[in-house]
Amino acid sequence: MLNSSAQCEITSGGFCFDNARRNAVLEAELSEKGYKAPKARKTGTTIAGMVFKDGVILGADTRATDDMVVADKNCMKIHYIAPNIYCCGAGVAADAEIITQMMSSNIELHSLSTGRPPLVVTVTRQIKQMLFRYQGHIGSSLIVGGVDVDGPQLYSIFPHGSYDKLPFLTMGSGADAAVSVFEDRFKAKMELAEAKQLVRDAITAGIFCDLGSGSNVDLCVITDKGVDYLRGYERPTQKGQREGSYKYKPGTTPVLTKTVTPLTLDIVEESVQTMDTQ
Repeated sequence: MLNSSAQCEITSGGFCFDNARRNAVLEAELSEKGYKAPKARKTGTTIAGMVFKDGVILGADTRATDDMVVADKNCMKIHYIAPNIYCCGAGVAADAEIITQMMSSNIELHSLSTGRPPLVVTVTRQIKQMLFRYQGHIGSSLIVGGVDVDGPQLYSIFPHGSYDKLPFLTMGSGADAAVSVFEDRFKAKMELAEAKQLVRDAITAGIFCDLGSGSNVDLCVITDKGVDYLRGYERPTQKGQREGSYKYKPGTTPVLTKTVTPLTLDIVEESVQTMDTQ
């Protein structure tokens, strides 16, 4: 017979830190054996999107980093999903690349099966279900934008599967700088030229305020008439020319002290022998 007292226990409210104590014990045991606990991987990107009068504009920088090393200066971060739907990827570049390719294939099969053009909400639902299935181990944050029968649509999807639907969105390590530009200047039903300048300025703010973002600004304008992918739309970090000469004559900096340390070396005699190849 089951113990009825266990069923009547009242669970305590608040947060539970059992896993935090467990992790501390595991890290201590690993350090004793000379191992290190895995850490979250820091990535750098600035991606953004906004809804304007006639459609959606997506923007991204083009710098791909590997820790503190710039791995690629001209990386494509705006990926194709469908003829009327594109996606910006932040986080692990390989994860963002493969998940957008898988979604593009799935959406094409879905369109052939139903005989109708894909919806942005369909793409968003499939992506968030896949990310939720892997519980955040697919390290990609995505901004999905497009135009369908319901008009312009813009969604952000986080690595754990949660999502938002807003008129303007930013993600990545430079998102704080980019969203400040949107919050200051965004207006509903903006014209194309003004909207492109706003997205360009938001990505540029992320490039200048975040070390993980850099190089060029890519834009993708999606309307009901088609898609205009503007690769290398802006180059805010072009190398300038030196205005002066920085060469100094020998002796400009005086030598205050000089110390010579003799090194004891063992002379090794070597003999070279030619090999008979005949």
